[in-house]
Amino acid sequence: MPELQKKFLRGLYAITPDGLDQNVLLAQVEAALRGGVKLVQYRDKKRGAAQQAEIASALCALCRRFGACFIVNDDLALALSVDADGVHLGADDGDLVAARLALGPGKLLGVSCYADFDLARAALKAGADYVAFGAVYPSPTKPHAERAPVSLLGRCRDELGIPACAIGGITLTNAPALVAAGADLLAVITDLFEAPDIESRARAYQNFFQGEPA
Repeated sequence: MPELQKKFLRGLYAITPDGLDQNVLLAQVEAALRGGVKLVQYRDKKRGAAQQAEIASALCALCRRFGACFIVNDDLALALSVDADGVHLGADDGDLVAARLALGPGKLLGVSCYADFDLARAALKAGADYVAFGAVYPSPTKPHAERAPVSLLGRCRDELGIPACAIGGITLTNAPALVAAGADLLAVITDLFEAPDIESRARAYQNFFQGEPA
């Protein structure tokens, strides 16, 4: 797993938006991949299981074409069925140890820890490859989410030694401060996929990590 961490768990983490037509979504994700994104998460709270499986399979193939890593949000069974590169789970999305066993050693397990560092400790113990903290800023996707102190990013680096992902309200303006605070990953939905030029926006985010240690 260290090799997967080194290759994929640093940079922009593209999280797909809800509600887009399948072809539009695939075109937008391809634009992000052309901009250098190496980690894509399929997040879908609206579609039925059959359509989710179809889209996840297409996204997985697209990511493989670009040499990127494909993660499924909140659904271990879907991740396994499409042979995704991993799954990202929240606090109520199942047992982490069981998920780690089901994924096996060659897949990534990410865990949402919100503003709770104890959850991050538990996630690491359960076999997580990275943990996410947020919302670090007010988020249009989750407007009522608890705010997570930016200091958690540095604590994760110093005390846990696994990649830390910042999520929530991230923009090109506030992103540099998060990287400086210790974020290995910047999870972005709105500021990436609502940009007038997704490829250029993705490249701009990736530039924040140029020359940074893996």
